[in-house]
Amino acid sequence: MRIQFVCLLLVLLSATALSLDVEKRKSIRRQFEDFKTQHINEDMTADECDAVIRQRKISFNGKRCKPKNTFIQANIETVKSVCAGKGKPYKTNMTRSTEYFDIVFCNLTSRAAKNLKCHYEGNNLRRRIIIKCKNHLPIHYEDDIDYFEN
Repeated sequence: MRIQFVCLLLVLLSATALSLDVEKRKSIRRQFEDFKTQHINEDMTADECDAVIRQRKISFNGKRCKPKNTFIQANIETVKSVCAGKGKPYKTNMTRSTEYFDIVFCNLTSRAAKNLKCHYEGNNLRRRIIIKCKNHLPIHYEDDIDYFEN
C-alpha cells in the first residue's frame, strides 16, 4: 500500500512538472511572437513608422502611444541566430549581436488624445542589437548600440 502511494505521488509530481514546463514554453512562444510583431520588418522604410505601428497595433496596453519602437530589417532566422551562438552575453540576462543590423528607429513626435493617433519620425540606422533570449528565441528588444568595448 505504501509503495502504491509513493508511486501515485511520483506520477502526480511528474505530471505537475510537465504541465508547468508546457506552460513556460507557451509563455516564451507568446513573448517570441510579440517580439516578431513589434520588432521584425525586413522591408520597412523610415517613412513607414506611423503605418506599421498602427497596423500592428503597437502601443502600451492599447491605451498609450509608445515613445519609441525599433524595427530590425532582417528575417527572423537571422535575429534568432543572435540567441543561438552568434551573440555574446551582455550585462544581466541580455545578448548582444556581434554583427550589425539595419534598423528603423521610430520616435514619437506627437500624439492625439483620441484613437491613439500617434505620429512617429523614423531614422535608418546600422547598429548592433541588444536582446533578451529564452530557449534560443528573442523575446525582448532592449537597445541598440553602434560600438561595443571588447
